[in-house]
Amino acid sequence: MHDGPLSLTHDGALSPSDRAALGKEARARVPRSAHAAYGPDEKRPDPVDVIERQSATRVSELVPVRYGRMLESPFRFYRGAAAIMASDLGASAHTGLYAQLCGDAHLLNFRLLASPERHLVFDINDFDETLPGPFEWDVKRLAASLVIAGRANGFPAKRCDTLVRAAVASYRERMWEFAGQRTLDVWYARDDFDQIAELLPEPLGKGDEKRAVRASAKARARTSLQAAAKLTQVVDGEHRIISDPPLITPLTELLPGTEGEGLAQTLRELISGYADTLTSERRHLLNRFHVADMARKVVGVGSVGTRCWIVLLIGRDGEDPLLLQAKEAGDSVLAPYCGASEFDNQGERVVAGQRLMQAASDIFLGWKHATGIDGRERDFYVRQLRDWKGIARPETMDPTTLGLFARLCGASLARAHARSGDPIAIAAYLGRGDTFDRALVDFAQAYADQNERDHQALTDAVSEGRVTARTDLTA
Repeated sequence: MHDGPLSLTHDGALSPSDRAALGKEARARVPRSAHAAYGPDEKRPDPVDVIERQSATRVSELVPVRYGRMLESPFRFYRGAAAIMASDLGASAHTGLYAQLCGDAHLLNFRLLASPERHLVFDINDFDETLPGPFEWDVKRLAASLVIAGRANGFPAKRCDTLVRAAVASYRERMWEFAGQRTLDVWYARDDFDQIAELLPEPLGKGDEKRAVRASAKARARTSLQAAAKLTQVVDGEHRIISDPPLITPLTELLPGTEGEGLAQTLRELISGYADTLTSERRHLLNRFHVADMARKVVGVGSVGTRCWIVLLIGRDGEDPLLLQAKEAGDSVLAPYCGASEFDNQGERVVAGQRLMQAASDIFLGWKHATGIDGRERDFYVRQLRDWKGIARPETMDPTTLGLFARLCGASLARAHARSGDPIAIAAYLGRGDTFDRALVDFAQAYADQNERDHQALTDAVSEGRVTARTDLTA
């Protein structure tokens, strides 16, 4: 097992043939067919213990909400189990071919987003666990998520295998494309929605084309105006965030009186201070807005219990809202296996990873630490709550449509990895054939089995009273 990276970036001294040789040498250490194998290590930690250790650092009253969401299905469990899979991957041999990893590359973390130029693009959208690591770990997490989603839809095993092969082949083929491109061409590549069909092996059918148009329209409608209309109301002439505890709890309800005033000041300082991490023109833009209200918000599945705030800002008037999300950033789940981040601030780790992997990032993306939230200093990153974000609904997809989506995810992941890793070395390792693809089919099926066992372990823990789950709330 290789303990560190063979290639993340290089100083330019290596020729393309030297870089390809690095990839081929990695096959001697970890043959491509070896990725098919998965079996729990004899020292594998109890999966409930793993998520309980995470929960120990979170808001205790929200932890049962997290467990309730993870109980709903094996797929929902998987979304909250990045730490469990990181432990499993960290116990196995890896290629040593490093790229910046998402760290949680399941299929729902790929979606439509707005670029700063107001183009609709397809990209990765979750970077809470980002860290440099072996490229195949992201591919394996994506592959397993496809089998788990396929099983949730009632697809037979062969259909699920087809989903995995579609995603992994798309990743491999696009990595070969990047291996032959100039460095700047790789960096400038992005997946505009209008050109996304070019990533697919054949033209979209009429049904999928209509679905894509609807998804585009829905994503473009998800703006700060739409979010403000849903999440805020006017009270005594002032715009306020609507209370819906425990999912959304305005600061004044959470901590009334002097204590609440102190937290409000801390959050105002967080927003004003984080502006220093923006470029000068974006800092100027942010200064056109003023803070009107703040609330704690429950987000996602795996993130439930982290300290997350939504901040309502107002520009010209009440018809000019901006909603920012300030989310706590802890250590990446990959850190025990890939090493600590180079950044002292975990919010900066998230932002740096996002900017490195995404072709176009939110103009308000930045980071800051805050002192005095729950009695200690904590790291945060800040971004817009919504900006043309279109979320996939795999439960509504037939095998053909989910297969197309799988190909888009694989291609997008390859682009993200090519920006930070060495596309020539990775492509050379993968090869032109489908050996790696077939291996990941077996891995994904085996890991989906493991995920079902882990989901059952949480179900049993709740039944036995070991942990408490709240099941009356939906995401």
